[in-house]
Amino acid sequence: MRGKLTIGSRGSKLAVLQARMVEAALLSACPDIEVTFKTITTTGDRDRSVSLDEVGGQGIFVKELERALATGRIDLAVHSLKDVPTELGAGLKLAAVLPREDPRDVLVSATGLNLAELPPRSRLGTDSRRRAAQLKAVRPDVAPCPLRGNIDTRLRKVRSGEMEGAILAAAALLRLGYADRIAEYLPLGSFLPAVGQAAIAVEVRAGDRASEFAASSINDERTMQAVMAERAFMRTLGGGCRAPIAALGSVVDGRLVIEGMVASADYSRVIRDRAEGPAVDAEAVGRGLALAILERGGRGITEKPERADVKKR
Repeated sequence: MRGKLTIGSRGSKLAVLQARMVEAALLSACPDIEVTFKTITTTGDRDRSVSLDEVGGQGIFVKELERALATGRIDLAVHSLKDVPTELGAGLKLAAVLPREDPRDVLVSATGLNLAELPPRSRLGTDSRRRAAQLKAVRPDVAPCPLRGNIDTRLRKVRSGEMEGAILAAAALLRLGYADRIAEYLPLGSFLPAVGQAAIAVEVRAGDRASEFAASSINDERTMQAVMAERAFMRTLGGGCRAPIAALGSVVDGRLVIEGMVASADYSRVIRDRAEGPAVDAEAVGRGLALAILERGGRGITEKPERADVKKR
C-alpha cells in the first residue's frame, strides 16, 4: 500500500505516545505509506476544573477528534478506547485496536504503602465513579476525592501531599515508563476495570478504503473480540448511564470469557457475573451477560444511578 495518511490524537504526552505506537505499527505493516500528525484539543483537555461527569462524561476526549475525522482533516483518530462512547459518530467505525496492555487499576501512594496499609481517612484521588465505588467497598474508611489532569499532574499532586494516593490505570503508567511509581496492582476480583481500559483504538471513516486497509493491517483480533464484548455489554446496560459499570473480556483458544459488573454509586448494591462463548460471537456474549445482569436487578441500578461518593476537598 502506498499513500499518505494523517493521524489525529490529543496533545497530551500519553496520547502522543499512543499515536506514535500506532504510527510504528502502521509503518511496520505498510512500509510504503507516509504518516503525518495533527494534535486536536478536546473539551476534556480545555476544562480541567470540574469532574468529568460535569463536563459531559464519556466522549469529552473524543468528539473533536471525530469531527476532524468526519471532515477529512485527519484519516485515523487514535483514542484510549475507554474514552470512546459505545455509539460512534455517524459514518465512522472502529477499525483496529493494538494488543492490550495490563488492564488493571493501580494504587500510587505518597509513602509507597499499599491499599490495606493506608491509614483511615486517607484521601485517594480519582475522577471515576467505578473506581470510587469499588474503593469504598474495600476501604469504606478512606475518602475518594476529585482528581483531574494528565498523568504527570496527578502524580505531582500525590507527591506534594495534596492527597495520600491515587488510583490510576496501570497501562498509562507502564506506557509512560512510570512503573516505579506503582505501590500496588489492585486485584481484578475487587477492582474490575473500565470497558476498553488499556486498549488503544483506531477510528476511521467507514468506506475510506485506504484508512480501513491500513488500520486492519495492525488490528489485534483477540483484543478486538474482547473489547467488542465489553462494549456490547455496556451498550446493553444503557451505554452512557452514570452508574458504575465495569467489564473485562479475554480470549483464549477461540473462547471468550467476560466478567461484568454494575453497582450503585455507594456500592450498597452490586451485581457481578460472567459469561463465556465463542470469540467470533463476542458481541452476542457481551449482550447476553448484560441481559442476565439486568434480569438479576441491574435495571433498577442503571435507571436510577446515585451520585458518586467523590467528595470535593
